[in-house]
Order: sequence, then C-alpha cells, then structure tokens
Amino acid sequence: MSLSSNSNRPPEQNFNENQTIDWLRLNLINGLGPRLRQQLLEFFDSPANILGARESQLRQVPGIGPNIASAIVNSNNRLAAQSELHRCRELNIGLVFESDENYPANLREIPDPPGILYSRGEIIPADSIAIAIVGTRHASQYGLGQAEQFATGLARAGFTIVSGLARGIDTVAHQAALEAGGRTIAVLGSSVTNVYPPENKRLADDITKSGAVISESSLDSKPKGSSFPQRNRIVTGLSLGVIVVEAAARSGALISAHHAMEQNREVFAVPGRVDSRTASGCHHLIRDGAKLVEHVDHVLEELGPLATKTLDVQGHTVLHPAELQLNEQERLILDAIVDDSTSIDQIVSMTQIPVHRVLATISVLEMKRLITRLSGTLVSRNQ
Repeated sequence: MSLSSNSNRPPEQNFNENQTIDWLRLNLINGLGPRLRQQLLEFFDSPANILGARESQLRQVPGIGPNIASAIVNSNNRLAAQSELHRCRELNIGLVFESDENYPANLREIPDPPGILYSRGEIIPADSIAIAIVGTRHASQYGLGQAEQFATGLARAGFTIVSGLARGIDTVAHQAALEAGGRTIAVLGSSVTNVYPPENKRLADDITKSGAVISESSLDSKPKGSSFPQRNRIVTGLSLGVIVVEAAARSGALISAHHAMEQNREVFAVPGRVDSRTASGCHHLIRDGAKLVEHVDHVLEELGPLATKTLDVQGHTVLHPAELQLNEQERLILDAIVDDSTSIDQIVSMTQIPVHRVLATISVLEMKRLITRLSGTLVSRNQ
C-alpha cells in the first residue's frame, strides 16, 4: 500500500474494506496506546481478533486492565471508522498500517510503532536514509544558522530531513531541506488536517510536494501537550540518527534524544556558548555520550552501515550513508564492485574509465571505508 496521497487509487486498496475499518476502529479507542496495542496484536494477531475478543480474553494480555478491556468490548465505533475512511478518501489522505509491507522499515523497528500513519504527501523507499534535526522553539540566530547548515548539507547529500514542524529549529530544518532541493518529512502531534502551529500551514503544503506530512492521530485531533512526546518517538524512529541543534535543560528536543537512545539511534549534538541557556541541553547530551558535531562530515563519519540495502532517489543501491556524497565517477566505480570480489580489470571494462583514474578512485573509496582491497588487483564492497 502506498503512502502517496497523490495516487488516483484509494490509499487503502491493498486491504479489504473490513480490514481497513478494523484498523481504524482500533485507532479510535480512547486509552489504547501504541505499546498496549502491540501487546494485543502479538496475542491476537489481528485487529479483527482483538475487537471480537471477550473481556476475559483481553484481560489475559499483560497491561490490559478492566477499563481498557471494557472499552474494547464496548467500542461501538464502526460508523465513526467508516466516516473516517470516507473523509480520508475525500481529502486524498493516505493510510498505511503497521502490517503493510510498505510501512517504513526504520519505524517498524521501534518498541511502540504507530498502528496507522495518516499521510499527506508520499513516503518513498529512499526516505529510509533519513536524519532527524530537532531543537528549541526559542532558537538563537546561531542555532537557526546551524540548523540551516546541517539540513542543507545533509539534504544535498541525499538524506531525508525529519522534524516536527514546530517553531524555531524544526521550521528552519524543513525549509532548508526544501530550498536545497531535498526531501523532508514533518511528523505532527495533531492530525494532518489540524496543522500546528497554524503559521506553518503553507510550509506543510510545500512539504507534501517533496516529502510528507504525517501523524498517527485520527482526523481532527487537536494538538495537546501529551501528544508531542509521543510524536517525538516517530521523528526519531523514522531516522538513522538525531541532531539536537539547540535545547535548554528541559527542552522537548531532549525527549527526542532519549527516544533515539532507546531506539538504538545515533545521537548528535551541536555545541553552543557555555553561557547560553539554549545550549545547556546539548552540552548535557555531549557529557552523556552524544557525538559532538560541527559539520555534515562529522555526521557521515559516525553513521555505520545501513541495516538493510536501500535505494537512493537516483535508484542506486546504498549500503552506507557515506555513499550519498559520492561524485559521479566514484558512484560508477562503486556500483561496479560486487560484495565478494571484483578485479581492477573488470571495473575498467565495466566503467570504461582509464585504469589510472580507477586506481585513484579505489583509494578514495577505501579511505571512506566503502570498499576493502583484497589484493593488488582485487577489491570488494563493504557490507
């Protein structure tokens, strides 16, 4: 099922009507959060089985108390779910479910993935090479400049920039990615029909043309304080790592950093002035082991190989984020090298590049740790 809201086909076409309604019904039950839903799905296998279970059966699931069990058994929300689906179709809002094969792979890895993503715009496979950029809403000019620098450089390198569309650092990160001709994803703490903050509605519209605006919240859900920490786990869950640009000691950006640590994502922090209140959170993260970064190359040096092979926006197979910064010749030669072993003569024959240039480029790729020289004439691509 595609996340695209630009498709002419209904976004839930790969599911039958009843399956779609069941997922929506589950999502509309008050008090049923992502972790409890995960436990129910592990126990009952499907939303239909959960909705059809008796209260005594539901109570067998760890964490399911009498209130939640009763809410599920007495959920008379089929009409509400049908109305929700009808409105999604009318508004061209995509739906993707956790059981969908096109559900974002990075997000599926976290302990509490959202059961449903509502989407305006499109998430594509290349968006799995993503980095989150977060920070305070009350950013200094220094912080805004750093957010712009990192978002611009990483977007140009081929990363999708993920953030929360909040004022300050988030807004600049999204804008810089778009201005660099890159892709960006905004994760909302409200519904996709209730953009917050309201002054970013136009930015949200622009993002849908080069990425997506997504939320796990049902249509018309309004922004509320408890939604934003939950939103932050999706921001980091979609990403290979998170860059905290500016954050006070109690900033919400630190919640994102802690989510990233729990999700085994890389955490990067941009240093600031030692007497700046908005730098104190970043300095605290650095003391706790976050990587200090000053420019894009620092980020690329720290990101390890990708968990699974993926394709960039040009369709090249990417095994390591550092590959996103290769020039045309380096890309051509790397693509000619297979995982086990490839001879220099084979590379010259496949690429039609003179041997002296092939040898020079192989040295560069070796320094970038993208290949290994097996002998004087054989190389292999690192996994």
